[in-house]
Amino acid sequence: MSKIAIVTGGNRGLGLALVRGLCRLLGPDAAVYLTARDETKGRAAMTQLVAEGLAPKFEQLDIADPASITALAAEMKKRHGGVDILIQNAAYAPKPGPTKLEEARLTIDTNNHGTAHMLTAFRPLLRPGARVVIVASGYGTLESLDARLHPLFENVGPEDVERNLESYLASLAKRRAQDEGWPDWVNPISKIGQVALTRAFARELAADANAPADIVVNAACPGWMITDASRPYLDQLDPSIEPKMPDDAAGDVIWLATLPAGTAAPYGELVQYRKIIPFATS
Repeated sequence: MSKIAIVTGGNRGLGLALVRGLCRLLGPDAAVYLTARDETKGRAAMTQLVAEGLAPKFEQLDIADPASITALAAEMKKRHGGVDILIQNAAYAPKPGPTKLEEARLTIDTNNHGTAHMLTAFRPLLRPGARVVIVASGYGTLESLDARLHPLFENVGPEDVERNLESYLASLAKRRAQDEGWPDWVNPISKIGQVALTRAFARELAADANAPADIVVNAACPGWMITDASRPYLDQLDPSIEPKMPDDAAGDVIWLATLPAGTAAPYGELVQYRKIIPFATS
């Protein structure tokens, strides 16, 4: 059976590199979908890949819009009956520094609630042997979070993660976030939420006796890259860190998205450079 792969946020940067890499790896019989919120930019990316001799497919998708996600899932079910690879890469990159409520809301709605909606909508479509990857970052560990807040994200269910992120936004609106231990910058909160959701979703699947066999779910940190989204941060990097180009970084994410049949580990983990980054230090 031909592989069906979906990459969200596929019109630039890492997403574009992931679509390119999957097209090359899976071959012409596979259906690799490049999705993008902006249809014009998405189709321009498609034109670029076609000029390279590849044949991806395009679907418009706004992960901040639950109706858009539901529509894509319905179309994939109608067209293919299921999905083998799902890479949730689309995200909003908040500006560095203390975050105001409006930007925090946009970040959480896109990166966290959007990811949750993707997992919920596509869970029934995952075929036996499917691989799911949520692109997060190394910020997505409890190490950077006040210990008082760890119970909000450790060993909790998917709904709990989403509810606790809403609690963060409510605290920010009431100007109590700092007193409660929340970081000034929303990015680590969002990434911790993404990894916590990945872990919760993986636990649910593992406990579901009716779930298709051999589904593997993980979060990925691709490392520092040179992209439009990362440029505001690159000046702050340790000089010893050399950012990768997206096509180089994509290799490790694609490895995670194509783990061989029977893979038991990594499962429900945050993975960078093919190694697990512990979510909690204890």
